[in-house]
Amino acid sequence: MNTPDSPVLRDIVLVGGGHSHVGVLRSFAMQPVPGVRLTLICTDSHTPYSGMLPGYVAGHYGYDEVHIDVRRLAQFAGARFYGDAVVGIDRTNQKVQCAGRPPVPYDLLSINIGSTPQLQQVVGAAEFAVAVKPINRFNQRWLALLARVKTHTGPMRIAVVGAGAGGVELLLAMQHRLRNELKALGRDPALLQFHLFTASAHILPTHNPRVRRSFAQTLQQRGVVVHANAEVTAVAAGQLQIARGETLGVDETIWVTQAGGPAWLQGTGLALDASGFIQVNDCLQSTTDAQIFAAGDIASMVNRPLEKAGVFAVRQGKPLADNLRRVVSGQALRAYHPQKRWLALISTGDQYAVASRGGLHFEGAWVWRWKDWIDRRFMAKFQDLPEMDAASMQSAAPAISPVHLSADENAQAISAIAMRCGGCGAKVGATVLSRALGNLQTIERSDVLIGLHAPDDAAVVRVPPGMAMLHSVDFFRAFIDDPYVFGKVAANHALGDIFAMGGQAQSATAIATVPPGLEAKVEDLLFQMMTGAVEVLNDAGCALVGGHTGEGKELALGFAINGLIAENMDKVLRKGGMRAGDVLLLTKPIGTGTLFAAHARLKAKGRWIDAALASMVRSNRLGAQCLREHGATACTDLTGFGLLGHLVEMTRPSGVDAELDLGALPLLDGALETAAAGILSSLQPANVRLRRAISNRRGNQAQMLKHPAYPLIFDPQTAGGLLASVPSGNADACVAALKALGYPDTAVIGRITTQGDDMAPIVLNP
Repeated sequence: MNTPDSPVLRDIVLVGGGHSHVGVLRSFAMQPVPGVRLTLICTDSHTPYSGMLPGYVAGHYGYDEVHIDVRRLAQFAGARFYGDAVVGIDRTNQKVQCAGRPPVPYDLLSINIGSTPQLQQVVGAAEFAVAVKPINRFNQRWLALLARVKTHTGPMRIAVVGAGAGGVELLLAMQHRLRNELKALGRDPALLQFHLFTASAHILPTHNPRVRRSFAQTLQQRGVVVHANAEVTAVAAGQLQIARGETLGVDETIWVTQAGGPAWLQGTGLALDASGFIQVNDCLQSTTDAQIFAAGDIASMVNRPLEKAGVFAVRQGKPLADNLRRVVSGQALRAYHPQKRWLALISTGDQYAVASRGGLHFEGAWVWRWKDWIDRRFMAKFQDLPEMDAASMQSAAPAISPVHLSADENAQAISAIAMRCGGCGAKVGATVLSRALGNLQTIERSDVLIGLHAPDDAAVVRVPPGMAMLHSVDFFRAFIDDPYVFGKVAANHALGDIFAMGGQAQSATAIATVPPGLEAKVEDLLFQMMTGAVEVLNDAGCALVGGHTGEGKELALGFAINGLIAENMDKVLRKGGMRAGDVLLLTKPIGTGTLFAAHARLKAKGRWIDAALASMVRSNRLGAQCLREHGATACTDLTGFGLLGHLVEMTRPSGVDAELDLGALPLLDGALETAAAGILSSLQPANVRLRRAISNRRGNQAQMLKHPAYPLIFDPQTAGGLLASVPSGNADACVAALKALGYPDTAVIGRITTQGDDMAPIVLNP
């Protein structure tokens, strides 16, 4: 986790990972402002660059070539990345309301979320049309369309509604790609027929006549049927309705028109234009609220109306970053002056492009190569991130005034950076703590007699008759910049030992450290983190009964968990119950250690981290129940000792050996790549010492050492899956049941054998 050396004084929250905000992130990465923290709230870790998206559709680029990894960029900028959707803004309390997490406080807010298709304005469009926008969601829709076209039999009509530059360029790109796909399948590309609809008299209405004629000729040559003055008024299954009364049978409809602002903006009280876009002044500042900025398609400049073109969103990144800096430093804002004319390079799908600027027009394959060079150069700024150390960042710091603070905030800031006390003097203040924890909705249990909301010197819990107590504790520092998700992972990790032994969680006591800072910032940090943790504890039926919170340089969280289990020890699922003939199951993929080591070095793709976190917040509770129901003989949860370390802990007390199939191991996306690059957890060397537990009975050591998954058996896991032995006759049913319960990567990874003469109990099969 990126912990700033100075306390956080101002929070700038960026909503959306659009072209303007990626510029803001890079600007703050190269010129950070001490005391200013950025938080990016974005639904996706990868955002497409609109200039290259048609080339991706046409098949000229791969996914990573046209997408900016905004999670990685945020990490580079020292910004927190929150993967969520925004659903509203509480301007009174200055908080962003999200779909799946607590509200996020802001001092300054910037919105760059593009536009949203207004499909509700056309009957049936929302149900039967494929919308191009919001652009960050287009890839999944395009891949689904591609799959449908490839499996469709017979002739197929594809309609594109909207004949601006975006619609024309997308149609030609789709036609190029889909015809090539059909050729590769041995099918006739002439089976595809494309129709282009526009309510205007001309295609490309904002471009000059020469450009329009060029594209009209291209469309005609490629057999595209253009319907001018043809406003689509209704969409049905297999049919389009035109305003003048005509209907056309179609198999697929692509919607590239009638975009506006999202519905949630209507409830913010911000001034919006007729299309629902945020009205801003020349400084990109809301005309309603001086603490809110907007840029790109979502912004509507009241004094300088602009076409919705990506070039403006890109160009607005620099002045937006500059004005955000100026607000926090108390300086006057500067106006953004958009160019009156701009160069548009519009591709024709086949590595040929047309240039349009004012009355200018020129075209050719060389124009596409020029466009390709410009686009790749732009993307390199966000993909080829330079190494930045503290000294270089300091030397790059901008010449601006310090963060502007009120008298009370200034006193708090001085307190936050003063020499901190140790011992009990390092505790977080009682007022901050009570406010942060007072809003937590913890579950109540009848066996908790004194707990969190009736505090005393200690919690008091009752042990029900016939039950015994389980005790476990875990604690670690934050490895991601999202305290809410970190709280979920920390609680999930701590509960793992209780579930693995077949117990039920009863109560939890928290221990946390938080960096010092302004009271409001510390309070929110605690609230975000503990909200995530309490959601997990509540789901497990575990009551949070108390804890201790102190100051420290880094955010960290742990729990002491009390669990309940039947006094009959035969019901306890232990590590030492393996039997020869059992099969070995693993319920989650491995690789968290190498992936988060890579994340810290900006070497992991955002989608890899997304998948790893999704696995880490998946509870083992239902999995443990399922394993018990299918006769599991031994079980443990995978944590810091890695797969091999935990397997050794199971085989030795069981008096058995085990065979592991390296090729069967479920692996997190990206783990093979990062491990192959030599990016490993700091705990890996200690775990590798256990390699002496590996025997080489089959004489394939060289092959084993070269296996790409070999390093991952030593990889330390956080909130890992359950490793269990199950009677072979129950294995298939157990795997199927686990997958049905939400453990899709569950796999049989080996078998249990009788103990041999060799002191090493583990055999690896490459």
